[in-house]
Amino acid sequence: MREDAILTPSQVGRYLKTMMDRDHLLSRLLVRGELSNYKMYPSGHHYFTLKDGEGALRCVMFRSDAQSLRFRPENGMQVIAAGRVTVFPRDGQYQLYCVRLTPEGVGDLALAFEQLKEKLAQEGLFDPAHKRPIPVFPERIALITSPAGAAVRDMIRILDARWPMAQVRVIPVRVQGPEAPQEIAAAIQWANWHQAADLILTGRGGGSIEDLWAFNEEVVARAIYASEIPVISAVGHEPDVTIADFVADLRASTPSNAAELAVPDQNEIYGALLGAGERLESAVSVQLSRYRQALECLSESRPMTDPAAYFREKRLLMDYQSSRLVHGLQRCAAGQRERLGEISGRLPNGAERTLSKSRERLGALSASLDAMSPLKVLGRGYAIVQREDGRAVASVKDVSPGDDLRLTLSDGDVDCRVL
Repeated sequence: MREDAILTPSQVGRYLKTMMDRDHLLSRLLVRGELSNYKMYPSGHHYFTLKDGEGALRCVMFRSDAQSLRFRPENGMQVIAAGRVTVFPRDGQYQLYCVRLTPEGVGDLALAFEQLKEKLAQEGLFDPAHKRPIPVFPERIALITSPAGAAVRDMIRILDARWPMAQVRVIPVRVQGPEAPQEIAAAIQWANWHQAADLILTGRGGGSIEDLWAFNEEVVARAIYASEIPVISAVGHEPDVTIADFVADLRASTPSNAAELAVPDQNEIYGALLGAGERLESAVSVQLSRYRQALECLSESRPMTDPAAYFREKRLLMDYQSSRLVHGLQRCAAGQRERLGEISGRLPNGAERTLSKSRERLGALSASLDAMSPLKVLGRGYAIVQREDGRAVASVKDVSPGDDLRLTLSDGDVDCRVL
């Protein structure tokens, strides 16, 4: 065996890498498969495996290429990967160096749109309760759009024609390209920080989905949602729908339509004011006519044609009322005198009867008192027995032999001693 025919593992790896790099098919390869073991590392590199029913292919997508992904890759998703297959000499294993990843059956932009729409809807960014009312008569309007496009000219023209009282301020941004989303979001934030407007219009003219994609970026959607100033989204044409349309407080079909929705039409307001003025003038005329008729009736009334008649009538009325009052007082006095006479006549008789009844009652009470008097009992032969201290003796037990007693009779007292 020749010594120069023996190779080291690294030499074999380098050789295979050189051979694969020269292969035209392997350097521009499209591989269809199912995503598996998809991982994104902090470095920004993406590692995954493409597999079918019989085999698997390890893949890597470096950060510079992964930044162009419009959708969020997920395990189990059918994709088409573009890149080159070569050997990594250190491990001695071949893998696909992916530069572009596309979901199969649907465009990557369409898939990214649906994924972001579902995510923001779950977070509540499309909730109607969060949407702010559009001011009826905005005084300051900010247009966040490209200063060079036809859309901004159309909006300024329509705003000036419909409501020239509003101050229009253009905040220039790019509306297409990788820098556009950050510029649009920053402009919305700047307008809020400085309270630069009462209303924000943001958008651009029509174009492909790629041209309008800046308004499908998450950073723009979150800036619109966080805005304290109401936002009208004006992107593309009527069929075009972007994420910004769902988040904005009001969606306009075109930039021109956004300008129409932002302000009232001065001609309509002027016509409404004229109509209101005419109705007011008619109402005032009718009211004046009523007042004029009332004044004419009043001027023809008797108090106006003969002012002294009013006082004569009042004097006659007062005289009549006074005479009635005097007559009433006289009748009342006569009645009171008659009643007083009746009362005076009945008073002596009533007093005599009351006095007679009192005498009879006094006699009866005197007879009862006399019957109950102890002296009356003594007159019938009874006596009251008392001790020396004046206490009455009610029983033989109350005295003893030798006690001195006093007997009270009807005509005197007798002193005695108990034997």
